[in-house]
Amino acid sequence: MSQRAIKITQYLWGEHAGEPVYLFKIENADGAYVELSNYGATLVSVMVPDAHNALGNAVLGFSSLQAYVDDSCYIGSTIGRFANRIGEAKFELDNIAYYLENNEGRNANHGGNNGFNSLVFNYQINADGLVFSIHSKDGSGGYPGNLDLSVHYQWTDLNELIINYQASTDKKTVANFTNHSYFNLSGGDDKIFDHLLTVNADEILESDAEHVPTGVIKPVDDMAFISTAIRNRMTINEGGVSGLNSCYLLNTRDRALRRPAAELYEKKSGRKLEVFTSYPAVIVYTADYLQSEHPGHHSIPYGPFDGLCLECQYYPDSPNHANFPTTVLEPGDTYQETIIYKFSTEPGQAY
Repeated sequence: MSQRAIKITQYLWGEHAGEPVYLFKIENADGAYVELSNYGATLVSVMVPDAHNALGNAVLGFSSLQAYVDDSCYIGSTIGRFANRIGEAKFELDNIAYYLENNEGRNANHGGNNGFNSLVFNYQINADGLVFSIHSKDGSGGYPGNLDLSVHYQWTDLNELIINYQASTDKKTVANFTNHSYFNLSGGDDKIFDHLLTVNADEILESDAEHVPTGVIKPVDDMAFISTAIRNRMTINEGGVSGLNSCYLLNTRDRALRRPAAELYEKKSGRKLEVFTSYPAVIVYTADYLQSEHPGHHSIPYGPFDGLCLECQYYPDSPNHANFPTTVLEPGDTYQETIIYKFSTEPGQAY
């Protein structure tokens, strides 16, 4: 990963729960930059060039802290303690039942009502980026163990956003963290229907109507993405357009981060996103339920299909399925996973 001089600036963005909240800007040698906040360890913007070298935003986000405080769609935030759903808001460890906050019907989703997306993180500016950290007390949200999490963001001269998660606990627990950015590579206010997506997965999880896995792993079949337009995997019926909220099981858990888990391309801008990760799965979510109270980067509120989430993580509801990769974190062990979002351009492609 090439890295020359980067420039990090910050200013006070506001206050939440009596704690100062900052907006940080990390700019690389070519002028491309990302903005981040210690509220929710959130990715606020990614300003990268299109095929004509014009900078544009590749993620959804807001210009004010209050918009994030009021947001209910996790836009750009760090998700914890457990990304995605845990069925019936409960699980067992060593024959002890733990009951979580059922913040989505009967299920727990994205860590509950006081998940990491709504908390103010501590921060440290390093030579190579930003480190956000938080301490989650034993019993918070129903989860066992005092847990410490750090989220390290780096922005390189290759327009790579590198996110490293590191966590430890003093009591056996479960953990699953991700970034919940909504991508739109058009740089404008277009929907994501015509973005081309590739996902390096041959299997997918079967889920019920509440998006909780049944435990069945099945072939991806007609849900495969191989440079496929998003609209081609959507369903149009009397109720309107129905998109995806599906967990794709990556063909390899790429600890070496040498081949992309997913690729996203937008023809008009020529922007391309490659996603690399050490996680075993990626959730493809077409933002069917996205709705913002505040205007976004283009001065209008966000709505369904304005962005696409590619959430690298462990399988949803893993604590309740012995056949899924374990999400158990033991005292003395270190949780360590990586997500890389690499932005580039490829002009001249067609659908």
